[in-house]
Amino acid sequence: MTATSSPSSSRKARIEEMRRAEKTRDRRNKIIAFGVGGAVLAGVIGFGVYVFGKESDKKDAEIAAANAPIKDEKVWDAKKLGRTHVAKEVTYPMTPPVGGDHHQAWMNCQGDVYPKPVPAKHAVHSLEHGAVWVTYNDKAAKGDVDKLAAKVKKTQYSLMSPVQEQSGAIMLSAWGKQVTVDGADDPRVDQFFTRYVMGKQTPEPGAACSNGVTLDAAGAPVLGGGMG
Repeated sequence: MTATSSPSSSRKARIEEMRRAEKTRDRRNKIIAFGVGGAVLAGVIGFGVYVFGKESDKKDAEIAAANAPIKDEKVWDAKKLGRTHVAKEVTYPMTPPVGGDHHQAWMNCQGDVYPKPVPAKHAVHSLEHGAVWVTYNDKAAKGDVDKLAAKVKKTQYSLMSPVQEQSGAIMLSAWGKQVTVDGADDPRVDQFFTRYVMGKQTPEPGAACSNGVTLDAAGAPVLGGGMG
């Protein structure tokens, strides 16, 4: 004779079945969550590797540009360029000058764009501190002048001013280095900045480019701070 299951036994069986089903769902959900999480993590890692690779490629390109020869660049022997501080006016053998004796006060060069000519004896001191000096004359197109001014304003250790007597419409100078470019979009502009803004040619790396000389509203030089 078969015994009939009691209501209590049936209820316990149903509860156990429900618990097993719940455990099965939990395991399945964990597996799904792990799979999704792994895919997300893999995506994040992959994106990070991609971004790192792009940044690395960009850095490599900048290094390559800094080391590549600059077409038609003129170079002077840095050892033969005077570095004495003088109070008198200085006559330079090149225009704009790329080095030589200079005034003890430098021209402010923290992205300073001067609408009027600056004294060469102060600008040369800025070059000694590692600045790139962008100069132009009336032959330069206004659009190029505006683009270069925007670039200089974003670049510490650079300055810009007109030099009417220079031979080229747009010229870039660093200590012992100089190049004439065709316009603001000439690739040599970025190459020159990458290579020479606080570059290896700098006689006094780390020296200040602020608190020096600036121009007042009339275009006259005004001492704004320290000298060195």
